[in-house]
Amino acid sequence: MGYTPSYLGHVNIYVRNAKAAREWYEAVLGLHTYDFMEGRAAFMSANLDESHEIALMEVGENADGPRAGQVGLNHMAWRMGSLEDLADFYNNLKEKNVPIQRVSDHGLSLGIYLKDPDGNGIEVYYETPREQWHRQENLFMSGDRPQGNFPGPWEADLVPDSVAAAAAANRG
Repeated sequence: MGYTPSYLGHVNIYVRNAKAAREWYEAVLGLHTYDFMEGRAAFMSANLDESHEIALMEVGENADGPRAGQVGLNHMAWRMGSLEDLADFYNNLKEKNVPIQRVSDHGLSLGIYLKDPDGNGIEVYYETPREQWHRQENLFMSGDRPQGNFPGPWEADLVPDSVAAAAAANRG
């Protein structure tokens, strides 16, 4: 199908200060900066074969931050290559004292949720290969997703997945 995009190329988000946001994304996510103009924008990527996966656009120190329940971006998600890489990322967050909102077991993936200094939501996750998924359709809203297949250092931050909990409550 020629009208279907190949993949999501980048996310463009507003930040109060492009320099401070750039420094945070470099330190916490390890992103590479391909272009930066102080007072304007930073173009960054985890995949060095991409010109940018995120654009940080400065809007000023007095700009309102994202608000829950408002239309807009909930979070962006960065995928890790292995569960071991996700564990390394988690341990790095702990070493840097970066607040973790929650860790959620989605059955076929495990996500670590945090916010950047401007309140933009970020998920860093590992997803199992498709052949290991518990089903091939209706992946998220069913209450029969397997749990507990992602052991690691995050046990203290692990919370029930809200979608799975709601589905189980509706069945009960």
